[in-house]
Amino acid sequence: MAAGKAAAGGIVVAGLCFLSTAAPVRAAGSAVILQYHHFGSDTPAATSVTMEQFRSHLDHLKSGGFAVWPVERIVAHLRQGEPLPDRCVGITIDDAYTSVSERAFPLLRENGYPFTVFVTTEGVDKGFDSYMTWNRMREMQSGGAAFAAHGHRHDYLVRRRAGETEGEWTERVKEDIGLSVKRLGEELGSSPALFAYPYGEYDTALREIVASLGLVGFGQQSGALWRGSDFTALPRFPMAGGYADMAQFAVKAASLPLPVVSAVPDDPVLPPGDSPPVLRLKLEPGDYERETLACYGAGGVKIDASWTGPEGLTLEVAAREPLPVGRSKYTCTARHRSENRYYWYSHLWIRGSRR
Repeated sequence: MAAGKAAAGGIVVAGLCFLSTAAPVRAAGSAVILQYHHFGSDTPAATSVTMEQFRSHLDHLKSGGFAVWPVERIVAHLRQGEPLPDRCVGITIDDAYTSVSERAFPLLRENGYPFTVFVTTEGVDKGFDSYMTWNRMREMQSGGAAFAAHGHRHDYLVRRRAGETEGEWTERVKEDIGLSVKRLGEELGSSPALFAYPYGEYDTALREIVASLGLVGFGQQSGALWRGSDFTALPRFPMAGGYADMAQFAVKAASLPLPVVSAVPDDPVLPPGDSPPVLRLKLEPGDYERETLACYGAGGVKIDASWTGPEGLTLEVAAREPLPVGRSKYTCTARHRSENRYYWYSHLWIRGSRR
């Protein structure tokens, strides 16, 4: 799902063209965060990578000169305006399923790669067979694992219950997130001030709650992080199913942030109705090739995108058809002017999820 033009010696994948030559190592101001769930061929395909895929991902990071940093450290450097190494990557895993400890952890430890697991604490507390135990997490902490909050019950937090007031919703959400943070502290000593939204769903009010709790929020919309990112809704590249093949992984791991400084509308939850939303993005100047920029909607269908504004730095994006009920995205990419990399931005939409 990206714009691209063919180049001699390149590889073309789903509209992407990139070369195998690595970019020079240098200081940079961005990073890519990868998101995993399950590991193996006997886990849900929609949220799984096979062990062969995962080994290939880690091998590519090693051979491609990527710097794999703890996610908490990446966030701190960006917020403080400190440089990151070029091709900096963070690894996250959601929910704390047993395949993390049994299959992924040995490979991550072998490579010396730090990673963060966002834990759904209720499943661990109740001893569900599909979840790791607190004892196992304590053992993993010495091997490069960090554990952060993913909510206690893994609820659809943006959804208000029937008859629930806004104040009641706020208290319920604060209790759920706060309980997950509390249980991590009680069992593991401490946890990074990071939070991953269940299902990657958030709205403006939920982001404000996360910020009020002193947490940095992560979604599941794709793209790279930079100093201009919204630290209540940072992007990650989901790695599962058809999105985890090596051709896509190589492009995404090396991607750069399209420098979006404002997005209107900011709230991803759409009002009732069938009209496809119009998204207006204000960008900073950069080394992206404007003529290669293209945007895609649900199902990877190309959608309308045009430059507007007095400086030509505002991008207006709109689908031609109504968005599906549930989660969907607008994704925009553009080639780098001189390197074989892509600038990337993805915007979350949620239709019909708030009562």
